[in-house]
Amino acid sequence: MNDSNRWLWLAGVLLCAWLVYLLTPILTPFLIGILLAYLGDPLVDRLERWGLSRTWGVIVVFALFSLLMLLMLLVLLPMLGKQLVKLYQLAPLALDWLQHQALPWVQAQFGLEDNFWRLDQLKAAFAAHLGSTTDVLGVVLSRATASGLALLAWIGNLLLIPVVSFYLMRDWDLIMLKLRSLLPRRGEGMVVRLMSECHEVIGAFLRGQLLVMLALAIIYASGLMLVGLELGLLIGVLAGLASIVPYMGFVVGIGAAVVAVLFQFGLAPYPLLGVAAVFTVGQMLEGMLLTPLLVGDRIGLHPVAVIFAVLAGGQLFGFTGVLLALPVAAVIMVLLRHVHDLYKLSDIYAEPAGAPAEPPSQP
Repeated sequence: MNDSNRWLWLAGVLLCAWLVYLLTPILTPFLIGILLAYLGDPLVDRLERWGLSRTWGVIVVFALFSLLMLLMLLVLLPMLGKQLVKLYQLAPLALDWLQHQALPWVQAQFGLEDNFWRLDQLKAAFAAHLGSTTDVLGVVLSRATASGLALLAWIGNLLLIPVVSFYLMRDWDLIMLKLRSLLPRRGEGMVVRLMSECHEVIGAFLRGQLLVMLALAIIYASGLMLVGLELGLLIGVLAGLASIVPYMGFVVGIGAAVVAVLFQFGLAPYPLLGVAAVFTVGQMLEGMLLTPLLVGDRIGLHPVAVIFAVLAGGQLFGFTGVLLALPVAAVIMVLLRHVHDLYKLSDIYAEPAGAPAEPPSQP
């Protein structure tokens, strides 16, 4: 490839990146549709092997996804909504507990000044805001309907997701074949090999890690509710979502659960032991069963890299960037792995000819 072709390729890549940046506000339904199609394609392929047509396989998978979403809307969301309202109502009481019990104890232990903690203003703000917003749903609806065009755009994007995902799922294999036919013939094998590795990493994360997060959310929420924690479902779901980063769900969940137990039960030992048992069992199941079974060791993304990818994607492209962050990070990781292998084989890394061999290390 000569210099002019290289510059053309670079200009094409920069133009595509610029277009993606400009189209960011409308990309969310398409990205979610691609995600659903990617997750559903293996199920549709399996149904095809069982004798169903591609279209009927997509319809069955869509019906399954719709049933799961309906169950979540009818069962999970009302329960979470009640717990969010409960948390909202308990916020002034929690601040009062912090101000008169928890923080004075910390102050006495560390010898802090009498006026070191100042929560009166924050507590008053919570109390005033709570008294002026008794109908949370009404406030949300009033803000959502403040702009008719914004509401119509939001509904349109929501309705666009199943349409996009249906057609992409139905034509997924055909799209992949057409994209492969566009690859340069000389580099097809290498590109296909790289894409296969990227597919393995992304698939392991999207299918495996999401299932791990779901399982941990169920384990944590069920255990905390058995302990008797009023906010057990909410804390369990948050801990499951935070498990996208290894060990983050454990840290976030047990921290929030301990604070909730101290606020609800005081220093009673049995609820604290129950919380410790719930998160210990969850961590053991994650490390010994869930992650090896559902994810394996194919992802290879360091927890710090996961945090940085999510924050960087959100900073650059908002919610669209959050959706793209981990798949893009997985692809970059695969490419860097191959760049590392090429570097180890290059003359830059190799020892110069005639260099003396290093003496063997002493035992």
